[in-house]
Formats: sequence, C-alpha cells, structure tokens
Amino acid sequence: MKTLDSVALALLIIGGLNWLLVGLFNFDLVATIFGGQTAILSKVIYVIVGLCALYSLKFFPLIMQSFKHEN
Repeated sequence: MKTLDSVALALLIIGGLNWLLVGLFNFDLVATIFGGQTAILSKVIYVIVGLCALYSLKFFPLIMQSFKHEN
C-alpha cells in the first residue's frame, strides 16, 4: 500500500502543477505533451490523476486522527 500511496501522491502533485499552469498561464502541459485535450493519451492521464484524487480521500481520516492526538 505504501507504494500505491506514494504513486497517488506523486500523480496528484503533477496534476496540481498542471492546474497551476492552466490557471496562471492558460497552458495545459499534459495536453501539450500528449497531443491535445481530446487525445486519448491525455484523457487517460486526466482519468488516472482523477482516480488518484479519489483514492487519496482515504487519507482524511488519518489526518483527522493525527489532529485529535495533537490536541
């Protein structure tokens, strides 16, 4: 599980950086690298990053638990 957690986090960071570029410069790096927003490979990347985001929802209880232990 630790490997999957690390991969999900890395892909979320990459996705977040891509959204930063879109927000600041209107530049979609994923689309540029993989042939446009409608290209199959770009869509696959978007779906994988989205699935990593859903998977990472499992971390919220762990974060809340650590806050309870600190207080």
